[in-house]
Amino acid sequence: MKYSHQREAIRAAIMSVKTHPTAAEIYDMVREEIPNISLGTVYRNLSQLADAGDILRITTGEGTERFDATTDDHYHLACRCCGGVSDLELPELDGMDTSAERATGAKIERHSLIFYGVCPACRERAER
Repeated sequence: MKYSHQREAIRAAIMSVKTHPTAAEIYDMVREEIPNISLGTVYRNLSQLADAGDILRITTGEGTERFDATTDDHYHLACRCCGGVSDLELPELDGMDTSAERATGAKIERHSLIFYGVCPACRERAER
C-alpha cells in the first residue's frame, strides 16, 4: 500500500482513542486536521487498513461497523442499549483455536468473539 497522508491521519485518529469509533466518528476527528476530506475517502481508507490487517473492523450485526486499533485477539462487549463496543479484559480462552481446528479440520489463523448485553453505564442508567 502506497503512503497516503489521509490514510495516516485516519490511522492516527483510530489509534488516539480507546473507543471503537464508527466511520462517521473517525471522519469528524480527521476533519479537524484535513477539513476537505470526504466521508467516502474515510470509508475507502478504513477498508484498506482493515483488509491489510492494520486495524480491526468490528461488525456487531446492528448495521454500523466500528474500528479498533488493537489487532491482536481480544474480546468485545456490544451494548444493545447504546450501541457502544468496548474491550473485555479477559484472558484468552485457552485452546479455543485448537478446538476449532479439531472440530473443522481447518487451520485457524485468528478469531473474533463479541459478547452482547448491556454495558455498565446503561445498566446504571436503567437502575436509577
